Amino acid sequence: MRMSTAKRRGVLSAALASALTVAGLGASTLGGAAAGSTKKATTHGTVTFALPPAVTPNYILPIMGSAYYSNVNLYQFQQIMFRPLYWFGKGSSPTFNADLSLADAPVYSNGGKTVTIKLKKYQWANGKPVTSRDILFFMNMLKVEQGIWPVYVPGEFPANVVKMAAPNASTVVFTLDRKYSDTWFLYNELSQITPLPQAAWDKESATGAIGNYDTTPAGAKAVYTFLAKQASSAASYASNPLWQVVDGPYKLKTFQTTGYTVFVPNSKYSGPVKSKIAQLILQPFTTDSAEFNSLRAGSVDYGYAPPQDSSQIPLLKSQGYNTQPWIGWSINYFPMNYNNPKVGPIFRQLYFRQAVQMLVNQPVDIKKALYGYAYPTYGPVPILPKSDLSTKQEASNPYPYNPQKSIKLLKSHGWNVKPGGTTTCAKPGTSSSECGAGIAKGAAMSFNLQYASGLTYITQEMQQLKSNLATEGIQLNLTQAPFNTVIANASPCKLSASCTWQMENWGQGWSYGPDYYPTGESIFETGSGINEGSYSNPTNDANINATHVVSGTAVLRTYENYLAAQLPDIWQPNPDFQISEIRNTLKGVTQSSLLNYTPEYWTTTK
Repeated sequence: MRMSTAKRRGVLSAALASALTVAGLGASTLGGAAAGSTKKATTHGTVTFALPPAVTPNYILPIMGSAYYSNVNLYQFQQIMFRPLYWFGKGSSPTFNADLSLADAPVYSNGGKTVTIKLKKYQWANGKPVTSRDILFFMNMLKVEQGIWPVYVPGEFPANVVKMAAPNASTVVFTLDRKYSDTWFLYNELSQITPLPQAAWDKESATGAIGNYDTTPAGAKAVYTFLAKQASSAASYASNPLWQVVDGPYKLKTFQTTGYTVFVPNSKYSGPVKSKIAQLILQPFTTDSAEFNSLRAGSVDYGYAPPQDSSQIPLLKSQGYNTQPWIGWSINYFPMNYNNPKVGPIFRQLYFRQAVQMLVNQPVDIKKALYGYAYPTYGPVPILPKSDLSTKQEASNPYPYNPQKSIKLLKSHGWNVKPGGTTTCAKPGTSSSECGAGIAKGAAMSFNLQYASGLTYITQEMQQLKSNLATEGIQLNLTQAPFNTVIANASPCKLSASCTWQMENWGQGWSYGPDYYPTGESIFETGSGINEGSYSNPTNDANINATHVVSGTAVLRTYENYLAAQLPDIWQPNPDFQISEIRNTLKGVTQSSLLNYTPEYWTTTK
């Protein structure tokens, strides 16, 4: 996201297009009428979209903390009501999409320190236009609440915007604290903005008058507090008039706390096309087996085949479904809590992470648990969809499965390895042959790992890892919890007695978005709000920061190769987002690698 230094509006530089275009996949533009079109559309039919097992939408306000920061909330729920300022994804390619963005591409001036944004003609569902004031409204609240923003990194967005102005209703001007790579700032910073309806939401209570409260820090905080409280009442989402003021292609008709959601078209939507379907239903499921049973019964129009049921894909084809694996622009890992007072000192040891990584047999997990519908994660940059951003060093797997080498590492660092028992520290200390700083004599390698329920493959992978670790006396105490619970527990915490979680695995790691260029600041830089395990490495921080200001892919590759070797977390197989099963009567579906979707382009003849 932060590579290009070109100043052209609406056009990606050739270098960036080469870097981000997915090899072998078309980057077709989603076209249609110009923004602001009032052409009427005829709607027909209902489409039922299956949500991932045990994952439900549970937060509607586009400014949210890490406990709510999931693909479902962001892409399947919020963004079809509240459009981000800039849209990314063309076909399957993770590139900037000017056609679906609310504004023209930003223009950089003043040596790169001034960014000018020109809005297109969009409107809210109440008929009022989307204006520059709506962008400032979002920014004012984000600035006073940046500490809760999951992708916030100290000193970066929104803190690096030191001045904001709205010279007219369609123009916003940001002054930055320094010059950044133009592309990085678009792909990883401006991508975070979602205009919000200031003229409907800028109040401090349900009965209060609309004002300009957000223009002072105290007022902005009061407005955010009010909106966040409203957002915490999920049962009222469909009835609360706040959430009906949308600028996306759909608005809520029904919402249940189970996650069951019914969307209907927003007749005031100003985007390239209006919805052709009359209703979009998000259908929740507790397990992948329950979803598959519903799919086989014909109750789902757009669902998925669990990997363990992939042998039944021919049967689904005979029932009128088309199989399309959905590959995300993502990596998969599970974090360890470096600040856990009991086991954090062990997690901080690189040799320990190497020893554990060498017991994760990714090729076998992909074959046995995921039936081939997955690909490995060996570092911070996705190796699929193919691009020239993934290095040969990362893709070669720096830590292949090797139990013998893993045991040798532990023994050489002062551990008494007890296969089938519990390995303990025999030589405390900080020399190269001792256990490491903060690790006492007799400290045991026994760890708690909580993982997301509802997905068979995660259970199989974790049971296999538990078995592999036990051969070296590393005890893994497994528990399950719903996805939303797991990501809520996996939050950064300061070293204290209350920082109790040890390992959390929600099964699908990190999808790059809204930090679409994989420079890693959101998840691996010191102090990031979604750096779950609080990993901190000065060299890694410097490598990341170089990608923000230097053009070209060389700096990204330096960062990538270093972090792949450093193992900030434990890499694990990256499953296809899903093995999509799409009813033949449903047309117009494009599966973006960024996991957002555009149901306004769908049609159904069912």
